[in-house]
Amino acid sequence: MKKKLIAAMLCVAMVATALVGCGSKGGDDASNGGDDKKAASDLKVGVFYYTYSDAYISSVRTALDEKLEGLGVDFQDYDGNSSQTTQNEQIDTAIQTGTNLLIVNIVTSGSDDASTQIIDKAKAADVPVIFFNRAIESEDTAKKEEGKIIKSYDKCAFVGTDAPEAGHLQGEMIGDYVVENFDKMDLNKDGKISYAMFMGQLGNPEAIYRTQYAVEDANKKLEAANKPALEYFDASNKDKYQVDQDGNWSTAAANNYMTTNLSQYNEANKNMIELIICNNDGMAEGAIAALNDKGWNTGDPEKTIPVFGVDATDAAKKLIADGKMVGTIKQDAEGMAQCITDLTKNVSEGKDMMDGTDSYNKSEKVDTKIYIPYGKYTGEGK
Repeated sequence: MKKKLIAAMLCVAMVATALVGCGSKGGDDASNGGDDKKAASDLKVGVFYYTYSDAYISSVRTALDEKLEGLGVDFQDYDGNSSQTTQNEQIDTAIQTGTNLLIVNIVTSGSDDASTQIIDKAKAADVPVIFFNRAIESEDTAKKEEGKIIKSYDKCAFVGTDAPEAGHLQGEMIGDYVVENFDKMDLNKDGKISYAMFMGQLGNPEAIYRTQYAVEDANKKLEAANKPALEYFDASNKDKYQVDQDGNWSTAAANNYMTTNLSQYNEANKNMIELIICNNDGMAEGAIAALNDKGWNTGDPEKTIPVFGVDATDAAKKLIADGKMVGTIKQDAEGMAQCITDLTKNVSEGKDMMDGTDSYNKSEKVDTKIYIPYGKYTGEGK
């Protein structure tokens, strides 16, 4: 009797196991739930930065690392060190070693060739790619057919900013400040405000628009107030900017330029530069350091040249709080990192990359192009 009972129990167990096995297989076939879980667990992400040394990019990296860790995906960061060749080689190696999602802060911004090469690599491996922060289309391509590069691959998206916006906002901020403080800023009392402009990179759409609109929009404010337009400090410089020749938007480049400028254009010679405009906060830091060496912008409001930047880095916020810098345009590192993470989560779950992204601000012409908005910053609560 005991043997019959054991046999019966074993039979029931075997049937139950068989039924569970059939149910699990049926679930996979019906919903691909098993495949989704496999995709999530197998996701291997490569995050490629144009350089670790950029202050804003460093803040994005910190935020994105934290969010990707929270998402629980396997990821690795790569420093392109401002070399497109290096970044391309890193992408090749990553794909060869099983990376199946590329997140790319391209080195050569605004280059159709550079971005197309990366997309071709991703296509060949059937790997999705998320570009971020730095424009991947040339200005000419963007004007003729915005999104042509992104649309060339159905597993490609871009998370960045609307390039002209920062320039417009910075120009408005500068214009309002100069109108309100014109007489105080006019150190040599010649009835004009002389300015220096530090440009981050030639050919970069963000740098081009910031350089252009920061001055144009400021002058619109001045014209409306019946004030003369801003005047570039060096009449012999027809470009009306000094650019980081290495394309790194660096503190060192602006510091070197400003140090040289102050050797000729200064208070003693009655031709002191009266306004400094920078494409980013790193260059603003460099310009302020050069001013500090000559006794300016150390915190005394009576001996301070107005300096404006872009990014709202922690260092810039501190300079503004200390009265050494007037304002900056906030580029939301946390917001950019969160958006990239949302797209990554969709990939990890086997969804369309753009699923659930309607709340984001998208290009009217390209629905896979998301813009993270800028904002003015002149101090906490302002």
